[in-house]
Amino acid sequence: MKKNLKTVVSILFVCVLCGSASAKSKKTTLTMLISRDQPMNGIQSVCDKAENTLGIKIEMELSASGTDFDNMVKTRLASGDIPDFIVYNTGSLLAPLNPEDNFINLSNEPYAVRINNAFKLSASINGKLYAVPFGLSQVGAVMYNKKVYKKYGLSVPKTWKQFIENCDILKKNGVTAIIGTFKDSWTSQVLFLGDSYNVCKAVPDFSAQFEKGNMKYAATPAALRSWQKLADTTPYYNRDYLASTVSDGCDKLVSGEGAHYIMLTDNVLPQIASLYPDKINDIGVFAIPGDNADDNGITVWMPSGIYGNKNGKHTEAVKKFLNYYMSEAGLDVYCSALDVISGPMAVDGYTPKGKRIAALADMEAYFKANKNDAALEFKTAVKGANAANICSECASGQTTAEQAARIYDEDCRKQAVQLGLKWK
Repeated sequence: MKKNLKTVVSILFVCVLCGSASAKSKKTTLTMLISRDQPMNGIQSVCDKAENTLGIKIEMELSASGTDFDNMVKTRLASGDIPDFIVYNTGSLLAPLNPEDNFINLSNEPYAVRINNAFKLSASINGKLYAVPFGLSQVGAVMYNKKVYKKYGLSVPKTWKQFIENCDILKKNGVTAIIGTFKDSWTSQVLFLGDSYNVCKAVPDFSAQFEKGNMKYAATPAALRSWQKLADTTPYYNRDYLASTVSDGCDKLVSGEGAHYIMLTDNVLPQIASLYPDKINDIGVFAIPGDNADDNGITVWMPSGIYGNKNGKHTEAVKKFLNYYMSEAGLDVYCSALDVISGPMAVDGYTPKGKRIAALADMEAYFKANKNDAALEFKTAVKGANAANICSECASGQTTAEQAARIYDEDCRKQAVQLGLKWK
């Protein structure tokens, strides 16, 4: 009898151990909808780490990109077929997703205070934060060849006047002052769009008044200035600027054939780092200059956001994962997996780990000094559909700045009407 009792106790003890081990090894599986054009190395590394340390497994649902992805997200939200996470745009495209009904309010999470204010504004509705930044931000700025600058004794300009003076010196010495890559037509917009910091500093409520139709580019001197700057660049492009691509622009900048390339950093710096690893630290970055040397700031393109499903079965696990992702350890895992750190994280006080490049310090300086602001498209839904063509015509001298501004205002009016806004 005693022997049998001892056997039963042993069996029960083993069962308890097995049950405990089974409970410990049980994982919560969450789903994440993400477009195929998003960088995957960083987030996949975080997901792998979360599975090992938190017992949370993330299954990726990769989808088409661009308009197809936009339509899919809206369809899924409308049907209630919502994954635990959605990686999606911030800014003007957020409001149509009805975030208050669909996404977790993250405003009171411990990491919220560390998120860069410009990102917060782009990921918030009615003062409530609905996303954390997915990866790195990028800036619309002037990339320049530091060796060329040193050769001709140039200093980084703080005003547009100083920038044009630099361009004149370069042109006289046979150097292409500004690299144009208008075969990739969207690149013609970057100077105009990247001047948003200067416009909004001069007229703080421009974005709100522009969306309402109360302010226009042609009738607002600080906004018209963006078009005048674009017109100023006409004499300085490479001869083949209408036939050149972004890849050509990278080649010209690295070789010193061209001194300045006004572009989005994430479209240039990783490519140069990959193709010319021994030359990447010859490239610096400075903000598109305004007219006030004492207020020199940079325009930022915000990263996408990670949104959590408010109505799912695993909201606590979703929050737990986001808390880990936004921790110092989680951000380190993300950044260390990237091929190169080509822009700042939208997290105040965080220094990205991983393969840093010299240009990163240039960008981070604007963040540390709080001299950065989100591009206008992250503040208003109104953006002219033909912006690239209008910018190309202005930069190539086919239209004046004043003509381009009026054409763009009319282009925006058409879109505003489509959006149901009461523009005059």
